[in-house]
Amino acid sequence: MHVLVDLSVVPLGVGVSVAHYVALCQKVLEEASLTHSVYPAGTLIEGEWDAVFAAVKRCHLVVHAAGAPRIHTTMRVGTRTDREESGSARLTSVARAREAL
Repeated sequence: MHVLVDLSVVPLGVGVSVAHYVALCQKVLEEASLTHSVYPAGTLIEGEWDAVFAAVKRCHLVVHAAGAPRIHTTMRVGTRTDREESGSARLTSVARAREAL
């Protein structure tokens, strides 16, 4: 099943900046060959359910291994049965709706 996941992994106990940990998770997603885009509050990940959730688990393992004693993660998960959807398709749909206003 194809899934879109909006992921925010927040390492705790590592200081104020978390850029290093975000970069580590981004590397995990690249190694998993998952389509993703980072934005200021999280990362949108697209792919098959098992591959995406395996990568989320790997992000946790990597961030813990890098020294984060605790992680708080939030996810929003979306699936469809009528068609395969992408983040860019969602943006295009909103842009078209906006043009129609």
